[in-house]
Amino acid sequence: MWTMRHSHRRDDDGRSVDCRQILTLSPQPAGTGGPLRIVFADGPGRYVPGGAPVGSGDVGFTQGADLNLHEPGAVRALLDVALARGWQPEERRAAEVDGWPLLEAAAAVQAGDAGPEAP
Repeated sequence: MWTMRHSHRRDDDGRSVDCRQILTLSPQPAGTGGPLRIVFADGPGRYVPGGAPVGSGDVGFTQGADLNLHEPGAVRALLDVALARGWQPEERRAAEVDGWPLLEAAAAVQAGDAGPEAP
């Protein structure tokens, strides 16, 4: 099961800063393991949803791969890559990882161009 949320903090002037898209994968049935939070933080050369013209759930590199985190195939590809890179869903504690190192491999998996073990 997965959930997705957008978060940010406000700076001293009340402006939204540090936008992040957080995809949380929860092992099922409930209680069989800890959740994995895959975090996509805004930064140079990257985009996260924050309103028009980018759609809700879109994350990507401005010059490269992207995913829509509302699409089951994109979520499955991220899950497969996270598993191939060592996430162990049976661990009871929550884990948090930076989503950007997973993105290109997950986009390739979703497109059918590579397996989840690709770099």
